Amino acid sequence: MSYQNIRGTHDILPAEIALWQWLEQTFGALAHAYGYQEIRTPIFEATELFERSSGDTSEVVTKEMYTFLDRKGRSLTLKPEGTAPVIRAYLQHRLGQPNQVTKLWYLTPFFRYERPQKGRFRQPHQFGLELIGAKGPAADAEIIELTCRFYEAVGIKDTVVLLNSIGRSATRAAFRDVLLEHMAGYIETISDEDRAKVTKNPLRLIDTKEPVALELLKSAPQILDYLEDDSRAHFDGVRAALDRAGVKYRLAPEVVRGLDYYTDTVFEVHSEHLGAQGALCGGGRYDGLIQELGGPATPSVGVGIGVERLGIVLEGMGIAREPGRPTAYVVAATPEVWEAVESLVRTLRGQSIGCQWSLDRANLKNQFKEADRLGARFAVVIGTDELAAGKVSLRDLVSGDQSLVDPAELPATFKKE
Repeated sequence: MSYQNIRGTHDILPAEIALWQWLEQTFGALAHAYGYQEIRTPIFEATELFERSSGDTSEVVTKEMYTFLDRKGRSLTLKPEGTAPVIRAYLQHRLGQPNQVTKLWYLTPFFRYERPQKGRFRQPHQFGLELIGAKGPAADAEIIELTCRFYEAVGIKDTVVLLNSIGRSATRAAFRDVLLEHMAGYIETISDEDRAKVTKNPLRLIDTKEPVALELLKSAPQILDYLEDDSRAHFDGVRAALDRAGVKYRLAPEVVRGLDYYTDTVFEVHSEHLGAQGALCGGGRYDGLIQELGGPATPSVGVGIGVERLGIVLEGMGIAREPGRPTAYVVAATPEVWEAVESLVRTLRGQSIGCQWSLDRANLKNQFKEADRLGARFAVVIGTDELAAGKVSLRDLVSGDQSLVDPAELPATFKKE
């Protein structure tokens, strides 16, 4: 029987790992520069965590979660997004105090049962930022700015932020009736289940992919016209901060995000390299989430950045990273020196110098073939004469230069090169 990966998942192969490692190092270094600390949360959580955080009308909860019972009958769910587990950990371990700002970043897989397509998997991966405890518009702008700086750092210069505000309870109450009235004809045509969801949370209508609904939405009222004074002032402050930072954005009333915990600012970052599925990432403010999960009212804002979708853009732009290559390949020129070769390899590796040798003790010709296949920069050759003299022959496999050196000089030579 031939086994294959499950549909909607993918293997990250050695040829791809260098790119992933570079992205993680770049993101982590940038997040650190802004004061964010890394956090790692479990793959699965109590199902109720996501039902309470994401909302029972969201597509994620109703259609996309991988939920199962454990042996004690407890309902558990593979995490469908990164924010709720981080907030659970924040509360459980008391990572923040009143009037204190906490900044966290992560890289995690998450799981959603949806139709696989370009850039969409059932086990994708996500970078995330969560800025907890800051209520001013500068916090929203920092998350957006850091996200855009990350894309710039990895070579994507054409991004644009799609920016919106969905306000708070007063905004949604005022907007609810006018949106439902505008979409009444469409609502009558959908299933009872879907009708109940959009009646409870009309913003689901804006988040639709249905062509008929999308056409009606072109002439729908815009939620920005119904913002409370505080939300409008906050949104104006976010826009002003982005202007000062030189971050490009455009107002996008169609952006509401798919999770119920968002309040005020919501955004997506798009790239033309993804075509119709142009969203690289999305995020926003979620000031009610911590209180919903049992903590005190705490302002928060964050973003989730899809790694696979980022990889598609980088591939389209021809941006790649080659797999790591050994610095040296240690070659046995004669059969009597294999123990000396093994000893030198162990010494060099102990000084964090990447090197290889022939575990199966291949002949001289095949050792050099292997050094070439691995892309080694240097060949360190030991023969009977070199062993007797306490020397090694160092051959630069790029230039072809060769010299007789003391083995103790190798680490400094390699590090210099």
